[in-house]
Amino acid sequence: TGAQQSVTVANPVSGASPDLLPHFQLEPEDVYIVKNKAVSLACRATPATQIYFKCNGEWVHQGDHVTEHSTDRGTGLPVMEVRIEVTRQQVEKIFGLEEYWCQCVAWSSSGTTKSQKAFVRIAYLRKNFEQEPTAREVSIEQGIVLPCRPPEGIPPAEVEWLRNEELVDPALDANVYVTPEHSLVLRQARLADTANYTCVAKNIVARRRSASAAITVYVNGGWSTWTQWSGCSTSCGRGWQKRSRTCTNPTPLNGGAFCEGQNVQKTACTTLCPVDGAWSEWSKWSVCGAECTHWRSRECSEPAPRNGGRDCHGPELDTRNCTSELCSHAAPGAEDVALYVGLVAVAVCLVLLLLVGVLVYCRKKGGLDADVADSSILTAGFQPVSIKPSKADNPSLLTIQPDLSTATMTYQGSLCPRQDGPAKLQLPNGHLLSPLGAGRHTLHHSSPAAEGADFVARLSTQSYFRSLPRGMTNMAYGTFNFLGGRLMIPNTGISLLIPPDAIPRGKIYEVYLTLHKQEEVRLPLAGCQTLLSPIVSCGPPGVLLTRPAILAMGHCVEASAENWSIRLKKQSCEGTWEDVLQLGTEPCTELYYCQLEAQACYIFTEQLGRFALVGESLSMAACKRLKLVLFAPAACPSLEYNIRVYCLSDTQDVLKEVIQLEKQLGGQLIGAPRVLHFKDSYHNLRLSIHDMPSSLWKSKLLASYQEIPFYHIWSGLQPFLHCTFTLERLSPSTCELACKIWVWQVEGDGQSFTVNFNIAKDTRFSDWLVPDSEVGAPALVGPSAFKIPFLIRQKIISSLDPPGTRGADWRTLAQKLNLDSHLSFFASKPSPTAMILNLWEARHFPNGNLSQLAAAVAEVGKQDGALFAVSEAEC
Repeated sequence: TGAQQSVTVANPVSGASPDLLPHFQLEPEDVYIVKNKAVSLACRATPATQIYFKCNGEWVHQGDHVTEHSTDRGTGLPVMEVRIEVTRQQVEKIFGLEEYWCQCVAWSSSGTTKSQKAFVRIAYLRKNFEQEPTAREVSIEQGIVLPCRPPEGIPPAEVEWLRNEELVDPALDANVYVTPEHSLVLRQARLADTANYTCVAKNIVARRRSASAAITVYVNGGWSTWTQWSGCSTSCGRGWQKRSRTCTNPTPLNGGAFCEGQNVQKTACTTLCPVDGAWSEWSKWSVCGAECTHWRSRECSEPAPRNGGRDCHGPELDTRNCTSELCSHAAPGAEDVALYVGLVAVAVCLVLLLLVGVLVYCRKKGGLDADVADSSILTAGFQPVSIKPSKADNPSLLTIQPDLSTATMTYQGSLCPRQDGPAKLQLPNGHLLSPLGAGRHTLHHSSPAAEGADFVARLSTQSYFRSLPRGMTNMAYGTFNFLGGRLMIPNTGISLLIPPDAIPRGKIYEVYLTLHKQEEVRLPLAGCQTLLSPIVSCGPPGVLLTRPAILAMGHCVEASAENWSIRLKKQSCEGTWEDVLQLGTEPCTELYYCQLEAQACYIFTEQLGRFALVGESLSMAACKRLKLVLFAPAACPSLEYNIRVYCLSDTQDVLKEVIQLEKQLGGQLIGAPRVLHFKDSYHNLRLSIHDMPSSLWKSKLLASYQEIPFYHIWSGLQPFLHCTFTLERLSPSTCELACKIWVWQVEGDGQSFTVNFNIAKDTRFSDWLVPDSEVGAPALVGPSAFKIPFLIRQKIISSLDPPGTRGADWRTLAQKLNLDSHLSFFASKPSPTAMILNLWEARHFPNGNLSQLAAAVAEVGKQDGALFAVSEAEC
């Protein structure tokens, strides 16, 4: 045996044929041990007398071989086949030193032959992937590469890909292939490629799956083509037309971006107004013709119909009989007939003239008697008024104490203005008719302690007062005489100034001032119009005022002549709304005038009634001011917490309404109010909340933002709108809230609120809420309603009204007070200086600085040293 083992290299016998060396028909091959299962190695050679296995350089024991002998049928040579088994323990003995291998050695009479080496390895596959695919969002037609590095294993793992648990076969889809590094490549992403992708690694031991990677193929939106321009919004004159497009080419899918830019475009248009035709004057009659007729003609040319206007109605040619000595066909006696007809006509005319004279005489006599009867009211029932200087200990004030406790007067006729004419105009019982009915009315002066309920009860049966709000917070009223006074609705910026001598001497009026809710008074708006101010009533309408009262109220417009056309509207006695003034143009009547400032307007009116300021945008740059206010519950017993974001017109009256509503809801202000400029661009208002600590709070909002439609803000009936963000605390002990709230108009202005406060005890913004008791009495009568003492006012008026030397008159005062743009209006009034001082009173009450006014007056006085010689008592 030892001799046999020493033979390891083929040494053929001298002269022997090499064909007689052993030839392997079967050689051992590489195998893997799976788990603890032994593997078998086999080899077969011919001609062979002996075959043994050598593993890792050592001969395998003869007893471990299984040998089979046979004969090759083709050659007749002997064939020997040998098998051995290799166990996991045998391989593990040398694990880590070198690989385990085995080789066959066959002997014959001519020599030996060795087979190839067969390696025996322990198979395994680790659990963790070296690199897994990750989720991605890609645009359509974009390339995608999903990497995958399978776990380490022997033999190396094969990789395949699953799409939604279905095998991805690159042979069936030319858009997909797998790289040698096992990455899955999608050449161009398609919508159908949106799926969950899984990398699978497997060998003879195990099969491993990676974590699934979600691939989302999104489509960014694209605009469709513009529609045709719409028809002009008006059938006559200047209007608007628009066109639109939709984000459907393509429609955003799977979170793709929405289209950027405007979906609506607007442009101005002008439609030629149709002009109806009208007849010219008739021509002179023609000469009487042979047919005993003559004619005259006219043309449809003054004006001629154009732009679709209607043609003239009626005949173009007029023909009638005539009598003339030239008429050859005249009937006998025609001259006598004409003579008789003329005499009858003269007699009829004389009778008619006599009747008219008698009627005129009777009417004049009756009217004179009525005037004399009514004139008694000018002197009856009034006590003399005493005007005394103030006491010496308070020289800066003037006290005027009229005794009106017993004063009564009668007012006859409708308080609504009547048209001129011989007969009274019968108006329907509309809501703007006189609240005092139609007969003789007694107006009395009540004491300052009279309760408001008496006033409302006295007039509640009248039609106009049925439309007035019953709440006293939106109404002020008082009794006034020639000394004038002031009405104010607290915390709204709305007031009515009745200047001295605006009410005729000898008359007393009960005057009211009312703020209306927009949803209660339907103000029709057309096209691009929007309401810019509160709707305010003062009355009773139709009372006689000899000087304009001044109505002050807030507005929310960023005024500019190129962007806005602003009109003052007044409701007529019939209930229709009429344009009584267009700001920036010469007023068509001297009854109304408006001073528009940054946040308030001052309306001069000699006729009381219901007013509103309405604007029509002329471009997309036109903008309104919105006030943004944040409220939240003052107490939070539950885990839910609501933040209410109000978007309201930037006027004091709307803010007051929101504050009153929140007081009822138990809310508190959680941030300083902000102003946002909202443009007429058809874009909506969006609101979103960000940067909340996810460990303490979570939002219940499903979408990324909330949205308020454009038309709800621009043309809606509600003066304020709000959105609610519902949050949830993850723990009842959480009291600190920190987040950001964004409010912005798409492609427009935006504001950001940084909220950082304690929901249980933070009240730092409570100072922003003005209490209802902050302002004084809503009605001030007589001198107490004015900053300027009465005698000094009269002195200034009498000095500055007449034209002064070197321009020292009311024009210079207007310039000093920056009111020189209104000179034409002031000049149209009997006392321009009184108009200037009245406007100063309306603008600067109650916190006006008299020193500044005095300085302006003194500047005028320097130009004429003798202008102001005011005594110490007058000061």
